[in-house]
Amino acid sequence: MRILILGGGFGGAYAAMALERLLGDRDDIEVALINRDNYLVFQPLLAEVVSGDVGVHDTVTPLRRLVPRTRLFVRDVTSVDLEASTVTLAPAFHPREVVLGWDRLIVALGSVPALSAQPGFAEHAMPFRTLADAVRLRNHLIRVLEQAAIEEDPSARTTLLTFVVAGGGFSGTELAAGMNDFLQEAVAAFRPALSPRNIRVVLVHNGEYVLEREVSPQLARYATRALGRTGVELALGVRADSATPESVVLADGRRIGTRTFVTTVPSAPSPVVMSLDLPSDKGRLRVGPTLQVEGRDDVWAIGDCANVPHPEPGKLCPPTAQYAIRQAALTASNVLASIDGGSQRPFTFTGLGKLGALGRRRAVAELPGGVRLSGLPAWLAWRAVYWSKLPGLDRKLKVGASWLMDLVVPTEITQLELGGSAGVGRVHLKAGDTVLRQGDLGDHLYMIISGEVEVVRETGVAEEPLAVLGPGEYFGEMALLGRGVRGTTVRCLTPTQLLTLPASDFSDLIAGIPGLRRQFEDVAALRAQRQDADRHEPFRDPS
Repeated sequence: MRILILGGGFGGAYAAMALERLLGDRDDIEVALINRDNYLVFQPLLAEVVSGDVGVHDTVTPLRRLVPRTRLFVRDVTSVDLEASTVTLAPAFHPREVVLGWDRLIVALGSVPALSAQPGFAEHAMPFRTLADAVRLRNHLIRVLEQAAIEEDPSARTTLLTFVVAGGGFSGTELAAGMNDFLQEAVAAFRPALSPRNIRVVLVHNGEYVLEREVSPQLARYATRALGRTGVELALGVRADSATPESVVLADGRRIGTRTFVTTVPSAPSPVVMSLDLPSDKGRLRVGPTLQVEGRDDVWAIGDCANVPHPEPGKLCPPTAQYAIRQAALTASNVLASIDGGSQRPFTFTGLGKLGALGRRRAVAELPGGVRLSGLPAWLAWRAVYWSKLPGLDRKLKVGASWLMDLVVPTEITQLELGGSAGVGRVHLKAGDTVLRQGDLGDHLYMIISGEVEVVRETGVAEEPLAVLGPGEYFGEMALLGRGVRGTTVRCLTPTQLLTLPASDFSDLIAGIPGLRRQFEDVAALRAQRQDADRHEPFRDPS
């Protein structure tokens, strides 16, 4: 028989660990785990990766080391066939799908960022959920400091040194605090060009206090005051409504100029989970007290992708690691009970407390027995608890060493370039936003998906209107075809969605397809003629 686990986060990995312990030397049951990564990331310490308090690899543990007897498939799940009891995995090196059958299925696929609900979030917000997100953000912060140190335009420098985080839960609060600590310390290497006074970290939260849903009102008020005292600017009672390449727009109309927008909210279940024909609430699978999915005797669901009833009537379990780990252990026991004909037990865990870091060696903590701590004692408890929960002695040693070194070693500001060309991207802009400016170097080709833009030439006295462009048209090719700098300014007339192609990729494209280069050159020549013949005639692609 095969027990198949989808997802290798806290829920999936700990379910496999529990099954290995319970199975012992039995060889009649195979445990298989499917996860896109071959490691388990200890998410409570991701903010410490950004701040540099721990190393990149210190927060991850190889799954093969945690569950050596479990068959591991490092693939994405593309679909689940409930009738056939099969799961289809995405291709890897060879363009062939893999189909696996199961006798018992544990769904632990967690959640994913839900960025499509707010305009511009998918294009310009940086999610913060994975190790890759943390590494990418840290490199971005260092790159911003490097560029701000040599930026001569005061307005552009202010925009660069403004950092916005959306979400006042544990993730957003800890991230904003960690970013602020890191940036305040890192600018020491950039003096006299930069100073701590130049750094502005803004936390946007739609509640009255940060952590108000996570901890008691007393601790939430303390957390809000403490975060403010560290220098984090709080935008409370309002949510981030939209984003552009150079700003975040709040629901009350305020616009914050920034090149760094990180969001920890909202989230949604995995698309695979949402595609399942199973009882659910807003995409999260509905399970009973034994964590079995309603209407199925062979499927269990745990963690963020499930609505797990809390032992206290009328409540649901929060999507936190301590609950996922206990759900995993119970599910492993119940799955084996269903195979061996035993009775399944209900979920009775009610929590062991809550911890949240606030930067500058401050934290809030709610511990068993009603103990509430704040400040330095809570921070020490925060580190002690999470250190004890790290899986594996090697990770405990590495993280402990990193924390000790952090007390005496200066902040590391090495930037790691991790990728090549950005490829095709998407940009969301508001009415009135400038897409490109006359005199700027040509760096992208722009294609309009929706909205309208106006093209104008700045003469030094006034702006001369040249054209209006709409969906299906493109612009920016003239500077990429050898003209160097932009000859016009392009500004949005309405909210606009654009596709962007970097100059390097554009050059490769037209070099590989000679006919395409000729077409772009013909259109550019025709546009130049039309500018002279009729300043208000919209550019049209003759093809």
